[in-house]
Amino acid sequence: MSTAAGPVLVMGAGAIGCYLGGCLQAAGVPVVFVGRPRVLAALREHGLSLTDLDGGRQHIDRRALSLFEAIPPGIAPSLVLLAVKSGATAEAAAQLGAALPAGTPVVSMQNGLSNAATAQAAAPMLRLLAGMVPFNIAELAPGHYHRGTTGALAAQDDAALRARLSDFARAGLPLQLHTDLRAVQWGKLLLNLNNPVNALSGLPLRAQLMDRGYRQCLAALQTEALALLRSAGIQPAQVAALPPHRVPTLLRLPTPLFRLIAARMLRIDPQARSSMADDLAQGRATEIDALCGEVVRLAEGQSLTAPVNARMVGLIKAWPERPVALSSAAMKKALHL
Repeated sequence: MSTAAGPVLVMGAGAIGCYLGGCLQAAGVPVVFVGRPRVLAALREHGLSLTDLDGGRQHIDRRALSLFEAIPPGIAPSLVLLAVKSGATAEAAAQLGAALPAGTPVVSMQNGLSNAATAQAAAPMLRLLAGMVPFNIAELAPGHYHRGTTGALAAQDDAALRARLSDFARAGLPLQLHTDLRAVQWGKLLLNLNNPVNALSGLPLRAQLMDRGYRQCLAALQTEALALLRSAGIQPAQVAALPPHRVPTLLRLPTPLFRLIAARMLRIDPQARSSMADDLAQGRATEIDALCGEVVRLAEGQSLTAPVNARMVGLIKAWPERPVALSSAAMKKALHL
């Protein structure tokens, strides 16, 4: 048990927030969840169930959960896990800044690269730290969250997180601390370029990756991003089984060969899907601007273009007008591949 004073506050009790906070609470860490009414209603009725592809299963009784639709007055958490969608970052950070003591450490456990900076600008009195969640979480039923892939959490090194390392480890959430997280974030973003491919395919992650046409779309998105990163002098970290520059070649292989070589990459639960697929299905705003949009901005900062990623942004934003899954052939055509 850590000696950190104060609970962990989860700001954004969605899939990631519920899974991280639930694992910590199951390990004996006091956790307070702040989220939207839909999620909280399910937790109040069913409690919080957590499962994973390794067969792990935990349940927290509804009566043991501390659930709030707004930050409770007077709370002084030892750590905040910011897990709202990227588009809600500034608003959530401003609420935290108005409610919490100055200097409270807040870890952005969000997709993309800019959320910690956005949150820091909205709440300058708090201590914002960048973080990275490598695995996929799916909501299988009300109050039931399932981890369908693997990986270790990463975050910017800070004394508040060093004090919690044993808690995260005991919770089955190994946490790696880095002096500079930028390379790790870019490595994760390259993998997350599959999120829109998966969302538009209408398939579970594993089934989508077994279709060579979809893999070719992902390879094109990654290849374009890697060229821009090289041009900008940025070396993305290896956060998967292969170095980032080797992944597009693997993705383009014929499926029988890909299946053989990419066994570790394919260690994905059949139920896993991207969070963007859930967003599209439920009519919510997506994080496409924090993924492919980040690649487009990287290009613009060098007076270059990123046409494949720009087209993918357009496909996702056009989805509400024509919510129909794309075959891999249709997606390749739409991306001009």
